[in-house]
Amino acid sequence: MELRIVTVDNDVRWIRTRGEPSYDGDEIVAVQGTFQDITERKEREQELKRQNSRLNEFASVVSHDLRNPLNVAQIRATALQQQNSNELQEHLRPLVTALERIESIIEDTLTLARQGNTVGEMSTISVVDLIGKCWAGVETAEATFELDDEFTIVGDRDRLQHVFENLFRNAVEHGGEDVTVRIGRCGENCLYVEDDGPGIPPGDRDTVLEPGHTSATGETGFGLTIVKRIAEAHGWGITITDGRDGGARFEFDTSERLDE
Repeated sequence: MELRIVTVDNDVRWIRTRGEPSYDGDEIVAVQGTFQDITERKEREQELKRQNSRLNEFASVVSHDLRNPLNVAQIRATALQQQNSNELQEHLRPLVTALERIESIIEDTLTLARQGNTVGEMSTISVVDLIGKCWAGVETAEATFELDDEFTIVGDRDRLQHVFENLFRNAVEHGGEDVTVRIGRCGENCLYVEDDGPGIPPGDRDTVLEPGHTSATGETGFGLTIVKRIAEAHGWGITITDGRDGGARFEFDTSERLDE
């Protein structure tokens, strides 16, 4: 039981109580228990609620107040693209690219704000089916993927789709249009996604998972942060190391056996 109390000095404290009776036959003769001060934990929970509330308000602003003028700008840019003016087209190309980047930032920001730390319905998922769907949903140019073996994982299918799509985009953006991406198991409760691109220097492997970090033109800097947040929401650990062909390798400790 958690109790809110006010001290003689008018300080508010939160106390957690636990107790159990001692019996003599069928009669309760004593009660043994403990009292634990959980005030700091309660204060952290309340602060987290306030932060989440502000974050939801921010997400609403991003979704409505920014998306509406962005839609207007995209419609006007599309209309201007229909005109046959070489000079106009020269100016429009970077404009359209900038608008697309703004839209990507909005989408990634909303994903982090609304879903980054949560998971929904958990189910047993065939990796070959999930990977195929994710690969088809990403612009992969001449890139290829290889699945070392077939196995299943337990998780939120929609959230894990975000994980693999972002990893595939990251591989193509940094490894080139002909990069090869490989997926497989690295133990009974470990899966990996690796590529044969340039890799990630050891000194950057922690920072690339933080919001806003990017080294490629056109990236939002949120893709790998989304990967990290969703993995953590599943209770997974994530480690970045070298791939077998020198590229980047992301290993996920799923804490659960990966079955065939």
